[in-house]
Amino acid sequence: MRELNISKKLTALIIMVLLLFSGNIHASQVSADTLSNIEPSKDQSEEIQIMTALLLRHHYRKEKLDDSLSAEIYDNYLNSLDPNKLYFTASDLEPYNLFRFSFDDFVMQGNLNLPFQMFNRFREKLISRVEENIKTINNGFDFSKDEYYDADRDDAKWATSEDELDENWRKLLKSQYLSLKLAETDSPDSILISRYERMRNIFLRYDRQDVFQYFANAFTSTFDPHTNYFSPRAKENFDIEMSRSLEGIGATLATINDYTTVMSIVPGGPADKSDELFANDRIIAVGQGKSEPFVDVVGWRVEEVVKLIRGPKGTLVRLKVLPASEGANAVAKTVTIERDKVKLKDQSAKLDMIPYKTQGKEYNFALIDIPAFYFDFKAYQNNEKDISSTTNDVKKLIKEAKSKNVDGIVIDLRRNGGGALQEAINLTGLFIDKGPVVQVKNSYGSVEVGTDTDEELVYGGPLAVLTSRESASASEIFAGAIQDYKRGVIIGEVTYGKGTVQSVVDLARFIKNPDGKLGELKLTQAKYYRISGNSTQNRGVIPDIEFPSVYDYSKFGESSLENSLPWDEIKSADYKQVSLINDRFLSDYRSDFKKRLNADSNLKDYVNDVKEARDIRSSTTISLNEQERKKEIEEQNKKRANSDMLDQELEEDEIKTGEKKTEIDDVMVDEAFKFISAYITAKLG
Repeated sequence: MRELNISKKLTALIIMVLLLFSGNIHASQVSADTLSNIEPSKDQSEEIQIMTALLLRHHYRKEKLDDSLSAEIYDNYLNSLDPNKLYFTASDLEPYNLFRFSFDDFVMQGNLNLPFQMFNRFREKLISRVEENIKTINNGFDFSKDEYYDADRDDAKWATSEDELDENWRKLLKSQYLSLKLAETDSPDSILISRYERMRNIFLRYDRQDVFQYFANAFTSTFDPHTNYFSPRAKENFDIEMSRSLEGIGATLATINDYTTVMSIVPGGPADKSDELFANDRIIAVGQGKSEPFVDVVGWRVEEVVKLIRGPKGTLVRLKVLPASEGANAVAKTVTIERDKVKLKDQSAKLDMIPYKTQGKEYNFALIDIPAFYFDFKAYQNNEKDISSTTNDVKKLIKEAKSKNVDGIVIDLRRNGGGALQEAINLTGLFIDKGPVVQVKNSYGSVEVGTDTDEELVYGGPLAVLTSRESASASEIFAGAIQDYKRGVIIGEVTYGKGTVQSVVDLARFIKNPDGKLGELKLTQAKYYRISGNSTQNRGVIPDIEFPSVYDYSKFGESSLENSLPWDEIKSADYKQVSLINDRFLSDYRSDFKKRLNADSNLKDYVNDVKEARDIRSSTTISLNEQERKKEIEEQNKKRANSDMLDQELEEDEIKTGEKKTEIDDVMVDEAFKFISAYITAKLG
C-alpha cells in the first residue's frame, strides 16, 4: 500500500513540474491583462515550514504528518475555497486530485506552488462565473414556477459539467432575487449585479497574504478548529479590535459562505443592549446614520465589513440582517445600533432580588446574572484597592442578598461565553471552603491543578446554576466544579463544550531578516478537565435538570466543529464532595420535571416554542414560487407577532402589578426557584 502511495506521489510530482513549466492550469481562459497570477513569497515558504514544526512538536494533538493528514489538508483547502461547490466542476479538480497525498511533503518543504495555483484557478472560475451570473440576472426569472432551492449544500457533490453549475447558480440567484423583492428592496436586479461585481473586484485585489491565509488555515484546522493562522493584516485588525481604539457594536463576526455572520455577542455591548442581533444572524447590508443608503456587503471580506460597522461613539449604524431564527426563509430586517465602547461595568454581574410564592409559602430569592468572567487588569496594574472582577463583584452582591434574608441564590451563566480562568476558580471559592476547581493537561502530558486556596465560605446555602449552549470555557469550569462538588444544581441546556487552551506564537521570532511583516500562529496546547477527571471538551457540562434547546447540538457547539479534539478523562483530583444536593432527591425531582414538561402549561408552551424554532432552523429547502414564499413568510410573521404580543402583555402586567412573572417570562429561572423551594421543604421536612 505504501509503495502505491509513493508511486502516486512520483506521478503527481512529475505532473506538477510540467504544470510549473507550462504556466497556470487553464490560464488561457482569462486574459493576462485582466488577471495576473499570485505567487508565494520566500518568507511564506519559511513560515509554513516553521508552522509545521510548531504544530508537530507543540500541538496538543500529536498528529503524524502522513498521507492521511495530507488528504485532510487538501479537502480542507478545497472546502475553504469553494465550500458550496459552486465554482469548480469535478473535471476542474482532476489535475489537483493527483496531489492529494503530496500536501504533507509540500508543507515540510515549504512548497506553496500548487496551493497558489489552485487559488489562481479558483479566482479565474469565480471571475468568469460573475459574468455568467450577470447574464442570468439580466435574463430575469419566472416566479410562478413550482421549484425549490436547497440552501444546505454540505453533502452536495461536485458538478459534472458547467451546465449543472449554471443550473445550481440559476436557482441560487433566483432565491436571492426573490428575497430582495419580498423585502421590498428597490431594484433587486441592480443590487444583485453590484453584489457580484463587487465580489469580483474584491478577488481581483487579493494578494499573496490572502492566499497564504486561506491555505495556512486549511492546514492548521486539520489539527483542531481553534488552531489558526493570522496574516499580518489580520493580526493588525485584531490588535485594533483588542485595543478598542475604535468603537463598534460589540459583536464578533466571520465570513461563512459569502455572508458576514455574527459569531457571538459581547455581553453588555451595544448589540447586546439592542436585543435585536443574535449569534448566527447574517448581515447583508450596512447603512450609516438614520438615512444613509445601505451598502450591500454579501461576498465582502469580513475586515471590510467591520470597517463599515465601526465608527465614532454615539453614532448610529443600521444593519440589514437575515435572522438565524427564521431559517432559510428569513426576510431581511433592519437593526439600528448606537456605537459605543464595551465598558467593563456593562459586563459586570448584576443582582435581582425576587419574591417567589409556591405551595402557599413565600421565599426571597437572588438572581445573579454573570455575563462574563472579567478582571480589570488596568486597575490591578495601577495598584487600585477596589478592583472590579467577577469574584469581587459577586461577593458584594451575595453579601447584599444575605442582608435581605435571601433563601436561595441562582447564578445565571446563559450568556456567558467565558473569560478569565482564574476568575472561574475564584468564583467557585465563594461557594466552597477551599479545594481544587480545574485541571489543565498540557501537550506533554503533565497536569496542573487550579485550586481555590481561600478558606472563606461566602455563601453556603441553596444554589442553582443556569446554563445554555452559549455557556462556554470558563463558564463550564465553574458549572462543572459546582456539579462535581454536589454544591448546587445545574439547570438548563448542555453547555458549548470548549475545553481547550490556546497560546499565540509570533512567527517573526523564527525568521531572520524577513522581507516584510510576518503573521502569528494561535496554537492549542492544553485541555481543561474537571476535578472529577472528565473533560469539558466536546460534551460540555450536562445539566442535572436538562431543558430542550432550540440549538441542534450537531450544528452548534464544539462537537459540531470539524476536527474538534475528542472527549476523554484523566485521574480525578483529590477533593471532597460537599453533597449539598442529595442524589435521591435529585433523581425524584428530575422524574417529576420530565412529567411536568408534558403537563405544566408554561413548560408545554416552552417545549412547543423550542420545537417550532428547531423546525424553522432545520428547514433548508426554499420555495422559488413567489406566492408560496409569501405564504410561508406571512405564517412566520404571524407567529412572531403573536409571540411579541404575549411579551408585551407580560411587560404591561408586570408594570400594573409590580411583580415579576418569572413563572411565565423565564421558565428556567422559575424552575430554579421551584427546585430550591422543593429542596428547602425537603430539608426542613
